[in-house]
Amino acid sequence: MRIKGLFFILVFLLLALGGILLFLSSQQNTLFFYIGEGLVLFILIYLAFFYRKLIKPLNTIESGMDLLREQDFSSRLSPVGQYEADRVVNVFNRMMEQLKNERLRLREQNHFLDLLINASPMGVIITTLDDDLSQLNPMALKMLGVRPEDVQGKKMNEIDSPLAMELANVPKGATTTVRLNDSNIYRCTHSSFIDHGFQHPFFLVESLTDEVMKAEKKAYEKVIRMIAHEVNNTTAGITSTLDTVEQALSTEEGMDDICDVMRVCTERCFSMSRFITRFADVVKIPEPTVSPVNLNDLAFTCKRFMEGMCNDCRIKLRLKIDEDLKDVMLDAALFEQVLVNIIKNAAESIETDGEIIIRTLSPATIEITDNGKGISKETEAKLFSPFFSTKPNGQGIGLIFIREVLMRHGCTFSLRTYADGLTRFRIVFP
Repeated sequence: MRIKGLFFILVFLLLALGGILLFLSSQQNTLFFYIGEGLVLFILIYLAFFYRKLIKPLNTIESGMDLLREQDFSSRLSPVGQYEADRVVNVFNRMMEQLKNERLRLREQNHFLDLLINASPMGVIITTLDDDLSQLNPMALKMLGVRPEDVQGKKMNEIDSPLAMELANVPKGATTTVRLNDSNIYRCTHSSFIDHGFQHPFFLVESLTDEVMKAEKKAYEKVIRMIAHEVNNTTAGITSTLDTVEQALSTEEGMDDICDVMRVCTERCFSMSRFITRFADVVKIPEPTVSPVNLNDLAFTCKRFMEGMCNDCRIKLRLKIDEDLKDVMLDAALFEQVLVNIIKNAAESIETDGEIIIRTLSPATIEITDNGKGISKETEAKLFSPFFSTKPNGQGIGLIFIREVLMRHGCTFSLRTYADGLTRFRIVFP
């Protein structure tokens, strides 16, 4: 039972005792009756004093407990005029002031942390203890290519995103570098932080694409320039010598076979020069000169240009356009070469008897789909690497050219084979 209840029971018992004494004293004589009345009056005065000194401070302390329960750290208790109780009140008020300052500090830290996470150039993905996605910052959403409502409450392996699939395979406490089929490279860390005594997992995703591509480009540009310089100088001297020797021998009898060999060697030198020139052209891609272009018209032009080659291989080339598509800022000449390269690669993947679909989608997307051999998971990560090719005689510069042009246009893109067996090259303009 609470102290207040015990106090009122004591009041009742004392008043009852005083009433009995008054009744008995009234039966004896008047003096005892007056003494009993004085005793009852003293008891009443003492109980009032006792209530003010003990019960009232307890009420004040109880009010403080209510403030703590409601987490109202802004309110304070007033002194009650009783020494021991006022000491408790002072300690309580100091504690409330410290709690208020601590909560304010935590709110400021949490607000700063939220701003820092949202503005971070790194992707931050926080999951629940059951590995359900609970919070993603804007950069993480951009890297995954999803919307918040599409991923909330889902597990990582349930998200339709190449990066999400890679993150789902990163062990806890590990850091892995992954290269995706859209040429993007990420450093992925799977770690955890302590919250309310529990370890909450989170993913930290850092984009390495720009740094790696700059290093790659600097390396292959230097190599290509050096090789082109040496090869062109050497072939120029060889072809000049071969031409001179051929002219000298052509006047002699019985030298026709040797002259033919000379001409073959000369043609081979020219082929070598053209071969290395194609590599050199990759590092000389001009900066795009952009202007408003109708993507539907551009897709139609490329379709007409590639129809002859596709018909020869019995490949159907179809076009599906979105009439609501708006003009896109791009360099038409460069982008035509990109589309032609993509369609050519799709046709070579099919070889014969297949279908290629060019599709445009609002607001600014173009997609080339083919039902060719497809791309394996191992090959996807290497597609946009310098000089990598799946073709026996490929040079590995077609996709590098496509990558360079698209990145200079600020496009996001991906090339992958989906579960339905179709391979899609998707380009999204900013």
